[in-house]
Amino acid sequence: MAQILHRIGIKASVSKVYEALSTIDGLSGWWTRETSGSSQVGGSIEFRFRNDDGSIKGAFVMEVKTLEPNKKVTWLVNSGPPDWVGTDINFSLAEEGDTTIVLFNHRNWEEATESMAHCSMKWATFMLSLRQHVETRNGLPAPDDVKIDNWN
Repeated sequence: MAQILHRIGIKASVSKVYEALSTIDGLSGWWTRETSGSSQVGGSIEFRFRNDDGSIKGAFVMEVKTLEPNKKVTWLVNSGPPDWVGTDINFSLAEEGDTTIVLFNHRNWEEATESMAHCSMKWATFMLSLRQHVETRNGLPAPDDVKIDNWN
């Protein structure tokens, strides 16, 4: 099984970062503005991404598996592109001085593919958006996200 890993430091309290990862308002501030659902354990969150013409480019439904306040958020992908379904997305948090470290892990990909490479790069841009959202309240969620290739 393949996985995507990223580490980022955010100059904010761990509780502020946790809020951005564990609430619908928080998530819509850095990943996609079209975020809806229930962010409680056992709930489902839907994330939608659109093309320039307004048509849906992609949609994902994640089941919230774990919420450990100020420590961990885990989702299971229940719906989306076939290579995403059944994968796990994990955010682990730790405070180091005035910085919160986010260890991001998107695991259980069946194999490392070109699609996974695209997703890894996009996750990196969204981790930067998360930092910008938490530190300045000016994240870059879709549709204002950083475009990296001809797939977006």
